[in-house]
Amino acid sequence: MIDGFQAILLAILQGLTEFLPISSSAHLVIPSLVLGWPDQGLAFDVAVHVGTLAAVLFYYRADLTRMAQSWFSSLAGGPANDDSRLVWYLALATLPAICVGFFAGDYIESELRNLPVIATTTLLFGLLLGVADKRAPTQGGGASLSLSLALMIGLAQALAPVPGVSRSGVTITAALLLGMSRQGAARFSFLLSIPVIAGAGALKSWELVNSGIAVDWLQLAMAALVSGITAYLCIALFLRLLDRIGMMPFVYYRIVLAAILYALWLA
Repeated sequence: MIDGFQAILLAILQGLTEFLPISSSAHLVIPSLVLGWPDQGLAFDVAVHVGTLAAVLFYYRADLTRMAQSWFSSLAGGPANDDSRLVWYLALATLPAICVGFFAGDYIESELRNLPVIATTTLLFGLLLGVADKRAPTQGGGASLSLSLALMIGLAQALAPVPGVSRSGVTITAALLLGMSRQGAARFSFLLSIPVIAGAGALKSWELVNSGIAVDWLQLAMAALVSGITAYLCIALFLRLLDRIGMMPFVYYRIVLAAILYALWLA
């Protein structure tokens, strides 16, 4: 079982890497392999999922309230608008990830969570992010979100369970390649994280309830709080700096991280 210091550090890592396009699995593997830390456990996974979910819900609370009102209004016979359609787009884009998680989740967890896979996906999808960023619109608002664009971004998100890919990274990459602006790509990616994080958290919670594992509630509350605060600050700062710095700092970072992971594998 991890101690308090390890819990705080891992919660910060989770909060940062959940939304930055740099892959959480690539970072969370390092403490266990390099420092010999124990696995954080199922209960800890639930706690940090709760924290990061709370962060994105709070950040987009006004948007989500407006979207919910528009969606329920359209169901009651009112006119559809961009907000009500966005709810359907998010639901559609989530389906491919659900299918992959259901049919291939166990295989991915048992066969692909290793250093060579994580290093390779960290590098390749980092380079692809760089290509997409170079093609991002520099003027105007970029392509508008549509049903077809949402589906293609959702198909890209289906790759996210593979360690090293990065859910936010692959969805932002897909959106940029499809012509969306950086801000539009990031916003849809972060909104798309809500059903994914909620679903993963619910599944892990169900497993936890049925496992009978003893729980350190104080440590879990601390982990949820730290990951939530970190994730919220990360979202806010990322979106504020995005148009100024673009994606290339994250591309360079992923290249360096991949080199470190390859070195650890070959050592």
